[in-house]
Amino acid sequence: MTRSTAIVCLFLLLTVSRSGLAEHPFSSSGKTSLTDSTLDYRVPSQHFVVLKAGEVTAILVDNEAIDIPELPGHREGYNGIASLKHSRNEENLFVPAYAGINFEHIHDGTLDHLKEKFEPRKFPMQLRLVDQSTVELYQAPTGNFQLESCGRYHLDRDGSITYSFECRPHADRFAHGYIGLFWASYINGPEDKAIHFTGEPQSGGPPRAIRAVTPKHGVEAVHPPKGQQWFPTIDDDFPLSLVGNYSNYVYTEPSYFGIRDDLRFEQSFRSRDQIFFVQSPSGGGGNPAWDFQWFIPDCKVGETYGFTMTTRYTPVATESSSGRP
Repeated sequence: MTRSTAIVCLFLLLTVSRSGLAEHPFSSSGKTSLTDSTLDYRVPSQHFVVLKAGEVTAILVDNEAIDIPELPGHREGYNGIASLKHSRNEENLFVPAYAGINFEHIHDGTLDHLKEKFEPRKFPMQLRLVDQSTVELYQAPTGNFQLESCGRYHLDRDGSITYSFECRPHADRFAHGYIGLFWASYINGPEDKAIHFTGEPQSGGPPRAIRAVTPKHGVEAVHPPKGQQWFPTIDDDFPLSLVGNYSNYVYTEPSYFGIRDDLRFEQSFRSRDQIFFVQSPSGGGGNPAWDFQWFIPDCKVGETYGFTMTTRYTPVATESSSGRP
């Protein structure tokens, strides 16, 4: 199947969804307080929340600057999991000034509409404590793209963190008809900057274990899923080089990991969400970034979209789960 044929097929699928026969493939409802008005939560008095379970401790933050012993000099704008520690190693997996699973970009592949390169950083976020294991990070419609969002972080008893994200566009601001979203995890000085996943060369071949490295920021950075039937239109002058610079690989299993100090940080996704893996050797001030991005084609004002993923931070000897949250 050619790319043009695939795009036509996706268009027909989404056209059917508008006729009422099927939903948009990324439609979401009831995952967070964005779509569940009955959900009880409280807004904490501070700009961080500490969650503990098993051998894992996580500190969740909004996008305000924080300076506490656990997060010295944490910078304004960075959000999500500011600290992730395992009892085997009390060092923060993430660069303390930055964060992990950090909501980084909202875009439409055009320079003209990219008023803020880091739009989620620039507009207030609100922490919402649902229970002792669950925190949400809500953001009202942003100033440029008018995207409202809510991300839920749930720390399970085994130390895994399930992240459920929902968003709703409130204005028709996306020139190419899709919403582009990006999350970054800035890793604190790992011995090896590579990421690992099951995949194959773009040219074909049997699936195998891939050790992926990228020569520099924005080069061979993106690993899409095998069989992806839609790719975003990205203008030639679009400045976010991590978004559209594809590697020579596709992944065949929706999970990847990196290793720091004999601890494995794994990010696992659902195949149906069509997440793209992304990496940079120097995105975090010389530290690598182990990232991902998500595209919502045929987006409509007022509709809600979402995905779910899971992170695991475990000793290298621990067997991985199936990789599907």
